[in-house]
Parts: sequence; C-alpha cells; structure tokens
Amino acid sequence: MSLKEIFCQDKAISILQRGFTADKMPHAYIFAGAEGVGKFKTAREWAKLLLCKSPVTENGFSDSCGSCQSCRLFEAGSHPDFNLIYKELLEFTKPENKDKKTPVDLAIDVIRVFLIDKVSTRPTLSQRRVFIVSEAERLNASSQNAMLKVLEEPPAYCTIVLLCTRMERLLPTTKSRCRIIRFSHIDHERIIDQLKAMGLNGEKAQYFARLAQGSLGQGCQWALLELADANLYQIKKELLNSLSTYKLADCLDLAERLLDKSKKIAAAWEDIEKTTSKTDINRRAQKTLIQIIISALHDAMKLNIAGPQSFINSDQKEQIKSIANRFSPEQSAEKITDAYKTMHWIESNVNEKLIFEQLLLNLVVSDTIKV
Repeated sequence: MSLKEIFCQDKAISILQRGFTADKMPHAYIFAGAEGVGKFKTAREWAKLLLCKSPVTENGFSDSCGSCQSCRLFEAGSHPDFNLIYKELLEFTKPENKDKKTPVDLAIDVIRVFLIDKVSTRPTLSQRRVFIVSEAERLNASSQNAMLKVLEEPPAYCTIVLLCTRMERLLPTTKSRCRIIRFSHIDHERIIDQLKAMGLNGEKAQYFARLAQGSLGQGCQWALLELADANLYQIKKELLNSLSTYKLADCLDLAERLLDKSKKIAAAWEDIEKTTSKTDINRRAQKTLIQIIISALHDAMKLNIAGPQSFINSDQKEQIKSIANRFSPEQSAEKITDAYKTMHWIESNVNEKLIFEQLLLNLVVSDTIKV
C-alpha cells in the first residue's frame, strides 16, 4: 500500500504532503478521528515515506519508493527505526507484568520502555526514527505526563504519531505539543463498495455500511465476521425481533441469550484476529451488540421526529415502528444515553451478564406513557 491508495482523507494527506515538500514537519502529531477511518494506515504509510531512502515525487505528490532497503524492511515488519507502541506490550516491560491480563489503559511502563527510553537512540538505517502510539486515548494522566518532555524536546531525527479516537481524553499539555490532524468519516457509498468487493451481498453490505457510521475499518471487521459464518446479521435480526416485543419478564432470558451470542461472536473474531488479545475481542463483541441496540433506538427516535426515511435498520421497518410506538423521542434519547453508559462499563471490566441485564432493564417501558 502507499499514501496514494488511502481514500476519503484528502485533507489530512494534503497537510502531510505540504509539510514534507517544505521540509517543515512537526516532531509530534495527533491523528484524530473515529475508529476505522484510516488513521493507522495513514500513519504507517507516512512513517514509510519518512524512512524511505529514495522518495518518489510525481505531480507534487511524494510517496515512498517501495523498493529501497528501508521500504523492503518496513513491509517485512523488521525496520529497525520504526516503532509501533500498543498496550499489549506491557508483558515485555517487566518480569512481573508477563502474566498480567491485557490492561484497559496504555500503561506508563509501556511508554517508558518503548518510547522514552528509545528516542535517544539514533537511527540505524534511515535518517529518522518514527514512533506510532496506537489507541492514545488510553494513555492515562501518568503516561501522558511521563512523555511530555519527549513531546516537547525530542531529538531532531524523531517523529511521534499519536492515534486518537477520543480527543477529550488527552491532556491539554499533550495536545499543545502536537500538530493535530483530523480524519473525517468515510463516505457511505465507498464503504458499501468495499464490503461488496469483500463478498457480502447487497442487503448485508447496505446494513453493515449504515451501522458503521462512516468507519470503513469497523464495517470491514463486521464483514469479515459475517464471511466467517459468525451469523452477525442473523443475530441482529433476531435481536430486533426480540426488542420489538420486549417485556420486563423477558429480561433475564434475553440477557442470557445476548451473553451467549457475544461469546460466539468473540470466538469467530479470535480466529480472524489472532494477534489481538482475547480480552479486547470480548469487549468488541459486547460493544457490537450494544451498537445494534443503539441503532434500533436511534431509528425509532428518527421515525417519531421526522417520519419514514432512511434508517440503519431499514430491512426491519416493522420492528422499528413497534419500538417507536413504545418510546417517545425523549425516552429513546434517554435509553441511548443509558446504552452508551454500559459501553463504559465494558471498559471497566464489569461482569458481562450484569452489563446486559442492566441494559435490558433500562429498556423496559417507563412509567411515562407515550402520547
């Protein structure tokens, strides 16, 4: 892949290109945007260009050559001057961390060992050293404070890229030391085209593209699950059928079924992404089911406010009508807020069954009767 092949992020790429052409590149960047919109791919190709020994420029656009020793090593995943930092590296920091469960936060030990201690080492092959910090929103205050000096006064040969989906979680001191480049959502039709190219039929491609809400990466993950016979689309249809007739007495039974579906989705996901921790995959599976519930509530709220129009779940209009008849727009908004709160519980390692039970209890029709 190359920078030219990254689509729907022309503005972000243009900013990087101008800096490269003028040889005025910041020492630290924040690539900010939703998950799955191309931040990591762009950061990776940007790093490849910065490390390339013979960059190619055509019509004012610079890219890596793809054939020099640096590019070959980069593609092989063994470039000595490229460093990808992620929370799972914790087990390689101290002996006592080896058997620890995958953390939620990006621990300070990881930042010290793989960033702070390494920036002073000069490049061995290229003119630069590049560090990409994945999931920078998971940097806690201690981790961010520890790397402030590195962000403020790094060696001239050092470039640091923080990938972040939640800018509000970064300290002002961290943001002020970096050049922020914002990544936009991917066009809906582009996502549909990609999912169809992967082998999904039209109905499923349409649904997962709508559910992805501009995140190509998220849509592709769900497509891979569907193609791996995880039956995510069928699970979604069954879930909306249940929600459309859902009563308090159904709560415990439906929570059990959601937990079972979550485990099956996670098992399929593990086979697809063998390098991702089991803990993170379990969280993703749980969040996917909650996103499906949120999408149904969102559709119901839109139906009550604006009438029939394009919905995420347009393949189950009767179920959406049923949910809309039960909840006013205000109630739907309230329940969407509750559902997002359960997302935070997932990050806090709350018991999975309790998460689904609480979510479903919150979905029971309130005492306020919809007029």
